[in-house]
Amino acid sequence: MPAKENRTLRVGVLGCGPIAQAAHFESCTKARNADLYAICDVADDLRDRMAATHAPTVSYNDYDKMLADPQLEAVIIATSDAFHVPAALRALAAGKHVLCEKPLATSVEEAESLRAAVQASGCVLQVGHMKRYDAGLQAAKTFIDGPMGQLVALKAWYCDNTHRYAMTDAVQPLMVTSKNARKPSENPKADLDRYYMLAHGSHLVDTARYFAGEIVAVDARLLNRAGMRCWFVDVEFANGVLGHLDLTVAVRMDWHEGFQIYGEQGSILGKTYNPWYYKSSEVDIFHESDGSTHRVLGADGHFYRRQLEGFADTVLNGTPQTGADIEDGIASVRTMVAIAQSARSGQPVRLADVSGPL
Repeated sequence: MPAKENRTLRVGVLGCGPIAQAAHFESCTKARNADLYAICDVADDLRDRMAATHAPTVSYNDYDKMLADPQLEAVIIATSDAFHVPAALRALAAGKHVLCEKPLATSVEEAESLRAAVQASGCVLQVGHMKRYDAGLQAAKTFIDGPMGQLVALKAWYCDNTHRYAMTDAVQPLMVTSKNARKPSENPKADLDRYYMLAHGSHLVDTARYFAGEIVAVDARLLNRAGMRCWFVDVEFANGVLGHLDLTVAVRMDWHEGFQIYGEQGSILGKTYNPWYYKSSEVDIFHESDGSTHRVLGADGHFYRRQLEGFADTVLNGTPQTGADIEDGIASVRTMVAIAQSARSGQPVRLADVSGPL
């Protein structure tokens, strides 16, 4: 990894659970412009073990005490979804920048409650849609915004598979758990329609928006059959692009994720891998002008570290934000709520009309 820069962002990670262990602790220690300054968790046994492993400068069992530390500059919120908004509000009130795991919230109102807090704080809030830092997706975005000309249509799919735990167990570190860990009042997996949409649909929706822009309406169907949940969603983009999304959990095959994009001066076909392989998407970009296809190697596939580096660049240097900002986070939640409402009603739903929880 590259050497640390002279000025690094002092980051605290809230939550020592699986996503912190698999992604955020290592991102902080490897990032060129950030450091793991603090960790915080109410479970003493879990926190102490993570502190021994990752060596933060300080560790806390109380979030407010961590936020009161004048040396702390930013927090990564790596908790259960239900805690995202309350934790972000407290951090912003304390003058700390926020990188919040996706989804930003579990209801439209919750997500929108953060807008005023971000504006009042003057702090940066970024949502952890780390796929925006996949070099393959970035190459596709550059082509879409330049040589491709007019965008015509987009298809994207995110299909978790029945073999994913055998795959991830082979490459991830052993996850450490604690019976003392704080859990939300309701089991997030009690409603699998909701859980899968928040966990996986948030990635699919943000990828579609990253490429094609604002979504204004959806027409969704959901089939629950043979132990599979399959959402097919026709999407109306503000710019008139035709869109179709496929979210299926779990397919009886390899991990199946990718996108196909048609434009005036070329096309794009992308294959995305299970994120824990840290392998950039294989994206073939066809240029009509010379009849050639290009593929970026994307040798650096650590999306979580690259995400943190982009966040830190914005905080430290004022670099334009390339990750998902507060408006992207709100739009993602609003789109998922619209998809759920459309699937239940069997009717198209305009995003401007939706409210409430997923």
